[in-house]
Amino acid sequence: MNSRETQLQAFDRLLTIMDELREQCPWDKKQTMQSLRHLTIEETYELGDAILDNDLEEVKKELGDVLLHIVFYAKIGSEKKDFDIADVANEICDKLINRHPHIYGDVQVQDEEEVKRNWENIKLKEGKKSVLEGVPKGLPALVKASRIQDKVAGVGFDWEKPEQVWEKVKEELKEFEEEVSNNNEDAMEAEFGDVLFSMVNYARFLKINPENALERTNKKFIKRFQYLEGKAKEQGKALRDMTLNEMDVFWEEAKTV
Repeated sequence: MNSRETQLQAFDRLLTIMDELREQCPWDKKQTMQSLRHLTIEETYELGDAILDNDLEEVKKELGDVLLHIVFYAKIGSEKKDFDIADVANEICDKLINRHPHIYGDVQVQDEEEVKRNWENIKLKEGKKSVLEGVPKGLPALVKASRIQDKVAGVGFDWEKPEQVWEKVKEELKEFEEEVSNNNEDAMEAEFGDVLFSMVNYARFLKINPENALERTNKKFIKRFQYLEGKAKEQGKALRDMTLNEMDVFWEEAKTV
């Protein structure tokens, strides 16, 4: 692996290139934080895909794209004389030191859960009015549910055993089933949300990341469905003209590929 000196040189090279692009490239010169925002979100999702695929070469490339965006925002901040990359780095360093008193202070901790509880309590001491302030409003609902539950658990608002959470899941499923029977669309949606929220909570107790789990299933379904499409095409058939039984033959084949 590269030495610390080489790593710092590479980072300095990136900062230099960013300066040059901002001064000379028509596209880069026009960008603002607002125009970059949707691109940053896209790059972050691409990084997430590479991580799920365990494609380390792609992870490296996507990390570079994300790093470029961080440097880009810092460059724009420096032009406005609001902050620069040193301020960004020092801000996170100070935060990490402050929130790890078991490393940089004399606090003793027993395990990971105690570290998380300390983290949330420290944030409240820093002036946050709610432990949920740090949950971005724009997060996808499934991710947001997971983060909400993590944060409230960090201050002790939690179930004691996985079995209790599973009972809650079954309770919510029963309530959802009742509203389905009543054919009340608004109530069905509300109860379905409760089912999902309780399932996310149960996943947390089982150390399962619900977002990763669902995306894993998405990828599996896409792969099998595209296999089905390919087989239908080989036979000169359109899916809409095939029976479910015919499609199911190829779907079962796809599971073995």
